[in-house]
Amino acid sequence: MTGEAALLPRARERLDAGAAATMVLLCALWGFNQIAVKVANTGISPVLQGGLRSIGATLLVLLWARARGVRFGGRDETLVPGVAAGLLFAVEFALLYWGLAFTTASRGVVFLYTTPFIVAIGAHFFVPGDRLTRTKALGLAAAFAGLALAFADSLRLPSQRELLGDLLCLGAAVLWGATTVLIKASPLVRAPPEKTLLYQLGVSALAMPIGSALIGEPGIVAPTGAVLAALAYQTVIVAFASYVAWFWLVAHYPASRLAAFSFLAPVFGVFFGATLLGEAVGPPLLLAVALIAAGIWLVNRPPGDRSRA
Repeated sequence: MTGEAALLPRARERLDAGAAATMVLLCALWGFNQIAVKVANTGISPVLQGGLRSIGATLLVLLWARARGVRFGGRDETLVPGVAAGLLFAVEFALLYWGLAFTTASRGVVFLYTTPFIVAIGAHFFVPGDRLTRTKALGLAAAFAGLALAFADSLRLPSQRELLGDLLCLGAAVLWGATTVLIKASPLVRAPPEKTLLYQLGVSALAMPIGSALIGEPGIVAPTGAVLAALAYQTVIVAFASYVAWFWLVAHYPASRLAAFSFLAPVFGVFFGATLLGEAVGPPLLLAVALIAAGIWLVNRPPGDRSRA
């Protein structure tokens, strides 16, 4: 998820049961997304798959915005950072989809969800008022330990394909974090969330199919029912519906409290990879997940708040 904090005014200071349940559901949907990517990779080339996802989601966001009366016209200062965010978004998903062609979904989600730590470090230098605290530093230390453990585990695997995939997924995490920092530090932070999302989806919808053709991907090779269903899930459920739900929550609840739930996404991802794809998940990876999940919670924990919601 390329979530942006503090885009809209908040109406409530605490999460109610409905908001908490919605965040758990969203984390499950995001955790399952890596499974869908791997399934779709069996019939559609990775970069083209990302482009098709963005094309479909762009059309859905445009329809949604029109139904809500959101206007995208008019000259403002968002064009340059918006296009930059879109290009980062496109390369991010190219790396992620490539990475999941080499490594397991369980491992991919662990490396992808190091993003909050990239954001915490980047925001410290580029976003006024968003400084590293002792709690965030502790979260970063836990995440670094988890990342080191995950990489040590990949070096012990019989094939180095997983290591290449892990590195690609980590690269995607860095670009996801860079995109979020760019949004927070630019005029995009004041733009309607639909516009910010549309920049990312629209630019990647143009760039990724072109990139796929330039690198000579075979394209759609086996459009089975499972492959098309996996692509539809990524497009309709994740890139459109879950992001719309996320933006609604951000408009009504503190983003820091919502983001604290994001530690569940890698947990769900590992669970789905093990149970649905039969991926081997050993103690080192489970410990890495626990450390990274704890780090995410600490980094996103509201300052001075000892409650869960």
